[in-house]
Amino acid sequence: MPPPHDRADPRAWCAVAVARLSRDQPEAALEAARQAVGRDPDGEWGHRLASLALERLGRDSEAVASAREAVRLAPGSWAARLRLGGALRRVPGRWRDAWAEARKAVRFAPDEPDAHVLAGDLALLRGEQDRAARSYELALRRTPDHPGARINLGLTLLRWERPRAHHDPAWDVDPRETGRARHAVEVWSRQVRVLLAAALTAVSVAGLGLGLHREAQLGGAVVLGAVLAITIRQAGRVRAWPYVPAMLGRDLWLSMSVSVTLMAIAAYVAGLATLPPVTPASLEEAAGGVWAGALGLVLFNGVAVAVVRLLAEAWRGRPLRALGHFAAVPADRTALRDIDVTLWIVAGRVWWLTVLAALLPLTGEPRTALAALAVLGGLLYARRRLARRTGGRRALRLGPFLRADRWLAVAFLALLVAIACLTVAGMAGAGMAGAGVSPTAGTTAAGAVQDGGRTAGEAAWDVVERSSLLGSWGSLALVGLAFGARAARAWWRGGAGPWRASLVLSEARGPRLPGDMSPSTGLSDEVRHAATYSRSVVLAYTEPDGPRALAVSAVTSVSASGEFRLIAGDEAWDAVERDPRVVLFVGDPRFWAEVRGVAVPDNDVLRITPRRVLMREYPGRHQARSR
Repeated sequence: MPPPHDRADPRAWCAVAVARLSRDQPEAALEAARQAVGRDPDGEWGHRLASLALERLGRDSEAVASAREAVRLAPGSWAARLRLGGALRRVPGRWRDAWAEARKAVRFAPDEPDAHVLAGDLALLRGEQDRAARSYELALRRTPDHPGARINLGLTLLRWERPRAHHDPAWDVDPRETGRARHAVEVWSRQVRVLLAAALTAVSVAGLGLGLHREAQLGGAVVLGAVLAITIRQAGRVRAWPYVPAMLGRDLWLSMSVSVTLMAIAAYVAGLATLPPVTPASLEEAAGGVWAGALGLVLFNGVAVAVVRLLAEAWRGRPLRALGHFAAVPADRTALRDIDVTLWIVAGRVWWLTVLAALLPLTGEPRTALAALAVLGGLLYARRRLARRTGGRRALRLGPFLRADRWLAVAFLALLVAIACLTVAGMAGAGMAGAGVSPTAGTTAAGAVQDGGRTAGEAAWDVVERSSLLGSWGSLALVGLAFGARAARAWWRGGAGPWRASLVLSEARGPRLPGDMSPSTGLSDEVRHAATYSRSVVLAYTEPDGPRALAVSAVTSVSASGEFRLIAGDEAWDAVERDPRVVLFVGDPRFWAEVRGVAVPDNDVLRITPRRVLMREYPGRHQARSR
């Protein structure tokens, strides 16, 4: 993007900076923004663009400084507030300041979608999905095709959590400190559980297999000293102890890890105390007593936690509605990535339902075919609902995603095979039940009649049922292998994996100009002159019982950036506190001007930053309404 023809015009340099930012050229955009600032230091637009360019270059502290300068020059500019909030968002410990600026941007310009999107992003980063969803919905009411609001609203439906869920961005502590504290707690939990599992296994072998009952208990007690040493060592690495209880409240999996570790320690102590002596009667009694339960908890707590986490990952949120929002932005790369991850979540749900259907024959339930068909019907209903929700040409087409992610295609194909096998197994079981033969009855190799008159045909039904069940379990295992292969490919290539952690926020604004790039409103020399010298100045604002107009005592000045400073009565000040949006009418012998803007109290004057300026001639007889 070449320099402007008029190199003395600061707004022309700002336009060049906007074009360069749109082409992802932050260094060149920073140069153009600085040229604009050098020619017009009082113009907030140039400072805003410099802040945005610095942010894209990773110079966050400088970006905040430039954004603050823009706010100082135009405190009523919603775009300047938006830029400052976006810059503060990236600085650790400044979430509350960023939130305050985002709320001001929303208050100054509730009709602008980007202000609501920033408020939603900040709420989502803190884990407040409901508040974020309300902000995104407000943005979509104003701009239905806003891609960032649409994608991030889908994330709220999935109950998305940012990678550092344990850290509250509103805390003043450095997130690296809380990250180190979380890592220390995780290491403590993992080391203690592995140590206790190995120790209780060795104690059981020594006490029950070798007959060293007392020696095994003493040796197991010594292991508790090692647990204490691990605890002291990891506790010394935590520097953010005041925040640890809040971290446990924010991070479900961290609190579950700590809880399971404490339960494992208690179970280990109980297992040591109830270790049975080597006698047949005591062993038979211990097999169903406290010792057996303690052994199972210490050895298999990791498996239980993994199963609970898989269930939670698959069943948290509303993926079908989220897919409807993602599919409404078909050309966005972030939306495509989130669609792929969400389809894996849907596949996980179908896998769990199919597993439950496959477990029915083991419980003696004869309606396996109905359960399998119900799973298939649910899958088809979900597909139809997606097509109806996104509507017409924006219906979600699975073909491109299955071709791009072959392992996802393998997973869905294996699920369909598993459902088909379960349906056949259920029909075979129903056929055997209709013949009055128990499915567990045995047959000879030749199909001779045994166990109450079982025929060769009935034996064939049994073979079909068993083969179909085996095929369904094999297909379900293939789904797990496909997930593992997809995860391994993502790890090897450093790309997005098939899990929730790969879901990302969108900062896309579509073809429209982002709010923090939008130009400031300029004033013509005529409006400046009229506002400075005219005595016909009227301020209109909103009262609880309706709009009101008030004559202004005086316009003290009009700044170089186009900001009005005026003196008004207490009524106007009270109204501005309620709603800062005002309209200033300026009269001149030749024309009248309507200035719509935002008023901000500053000492003894009201500073009005214009958002829109309209100039009109006075109405005459030729402008009378025709009848």
